Amino acid sequence: MTTAIVSALTRISSQYQATFEKEYGTLPSSAELVGVPSPCITESKDGEVFWKAITREELADFSDVERGIELRLHSDIKEFYGAQYSADLSMSWKGKPLTLLQVWSDDDFIRLQENILGHLVTQRRLKLKPTVFIAAIDSDLDVISVCNITGEVVLEHLGTDKREVLSESLEQFLAELDVEV
Repeated sequence: MTTAIVSALTRISSQYQATFEKEYGTLPSSAELVGVPSPCITESKDGEVFWKAITREELADFSDVERGIELRLHSDIKEFYGAQYSADLSMSWKGKPLTLLQVWSDDDFIRLQENILGHLVTQRRLKLKPTVFIAAIDSDLDVISVCNITGEVVLEHLGTDKREVLSESLEQFLAELDVEV
């Protein structure tokens, strides 16, 4: 299952963990994820869970979303969300902070699919080209997405056709990210 996207995610997750350990002396931790089961959790103590990314043995299955919207998802999107379990990752792209969205557990994967389906249904209703979000930024109205048609990574103004191409591919975009802990 090693593809360029999977390799890039593995590299990013390893860099994130190493940077966190160097900065704080522990595995990455989260107070917000206490009580939320995940295969990523290594231990819970002092009101925090400590975690590390876990590579899935097989890519997650997106056929329910694809059937629900009658649209085949771009393979980069499926690899991005289907390759590993991880908490969201604080990153930056060309100096701009973002949160790289990740799948924490199988339950989280179900919620992700529902959100993707809702996003795609809204886009179809508004007659917009289909995209799938991969990162959040400080704006509530903008997200970073992958264009389902071209595979380009775009800054998308939700509910409009305003899109700015950030990278020609998800692989290129992931290679340009820096860890922010």
